[in-house]
Amino acid sequence: MATRRGPRFKECRRLGVNVCGHPKAMNRANDPAFKRTHKISEYGLQLIEKQKVKAYYGILERQLRRYYQNATKSSEKTGAALIIALERRLDNLVYRIGFANSIRMARQMVNHGHILVDGKCINIPSYSIKVGQVISLCEKSRKSPQFKSCFLSDSKPTYDYIERNEESFSGKLTSIPQRDKIPVQINDQMVVEFYSK
Repeated sequence: MATRRGPRFKECRRLGVNVCGHPKAMNRANDPAFKRTHKISEYGLQLIEKQKVKAYYGILERQLRRYYQNATKSSEKTGAALIIALERRLDNLVYRIGFANSIRMARQMVNHGHILVDGKCINIPSYSIKVGQVISLCEKSRKSPQFKSCFLSDSKPTYDYIERNEESFSGKLTSIPQRDKIPVQINDQMVVEFYSK
């Protein structure tokens, strides 16, 4: 299975936003060596926004194109529908709930069978979570010091559409995420313009 394995901090500096969520990712972003000296074209700006989507959600080009095609059939705005669909991916929600420190770690946890959805082991990172479904850590994995400290950390942000239960090591999608509540710095319209050419 193909995965993104490039240098994360370098990608964050190139895109101008902390797409990997690491606190040190943007430490060198203002160094003179990384300053842009030339003007970026309209196509270049659209390309950067598209690359941000791929980096935020840890997906590849073919997967993103498939999500875009499905978003064009939605009754909502295409850009918003695209981001909402990506936000409901299992690996992304594992990351948002706090089981993992990064989207890469979340994807690996899903692939290795550490995650249950409504009590059933699901090892497909792109699995789309429905409202009301409960995502939990399997019984054996709850004993792992790394998973435990990660989930019980006090520094985790909270989201309106996710409900966490620390006693049962679980989280639930309580509603369809609203675009303005999703914590990604992406210009949706530019992504749509990039693919609609």
